[in-house]
Amino acid sequence: MPDVAYILGHSPAEIGRLIFQAGVLKPITERLLREAGVAPGMRVLDLGCGTGDVALLAAELVGPNGAVVGIDRNGDVLTVAGDRARAAGYANDEFREGAAEDFVDPVPFDLAIGRYVLIHQADPTTFIRSAASHVRPDGLIAFHEVAVYGECHALPPVPLWEQCWNWAIIAFRSVMAHPDAAGRMTAYFQDAGLKRPTIFCEIPVGGGPDSPLCAWLARTVRSVLPQLEEIGAATAAEVDK
Repeated sequence: MPDVAYILGHSPAEIGRLIFQAGVLKPITERLLREAGVAPGMRVLDLGCGTGDVALLAAELVGPNGAVVGIDRNGDVLTVAGDRARAAGYANDEFREGAAEDFVDPVPFDLAIGRYVLIHQADPTTFIRSAASHVRPDGLIAFHEVAVYGECHALPPVPLWEQCWNWAIIAFRSVMAHPDAAGRMTAYFQDAGLKRPTIFCEIPVGGGPDSPLCAWLARTVRSVLPQLEEIGAATAAEVDK
């Protein structure tokens, strides 16, 4: 199957959005890593590492005697990830350019993790099977995914929030083959020949001037604006209102 177009791009603004997004998601991802059993001395593979936030979390948990390798197809975000790792003082993070399917390392990993990666795959089952090939026989794989389907209401209703959410969903669904990947995790694991995964769900909730959720959504709409314009779903003038 052909690759799914990555409509978010890799502009400086999008890189900033990824870092902002990571701040919102950090508590959930940290709980996922801890529940997966990440401990000092482990080797962790971060699939589709982007700007390195999951890799930095993992590096903190595995400690100086562990190791974290992040891979991504885009060299620009890997440069950012490497710079951030050095600035944070982590010497056990390494970042390599490439796809999960082509990645080779002589030493198997204890855990492979991907955050918001399955929704961007043409074939999530194949991606999961590839992730499993990089861990030792009794190793683990974990995914933190977003449900890019359905509605996301504000209570009381906020029309601007719902409009922005709908714009984001329309943009993603215009290219994604599996926007509902988060809800089909059990089926994907079964199709990949793996055991039934343990699943938990968390929903960021917030409101008021201190909540980051509105800014997160607004930044996302800005990143997918070129796709919205290409498919005729919205114009820059409409989004800027």
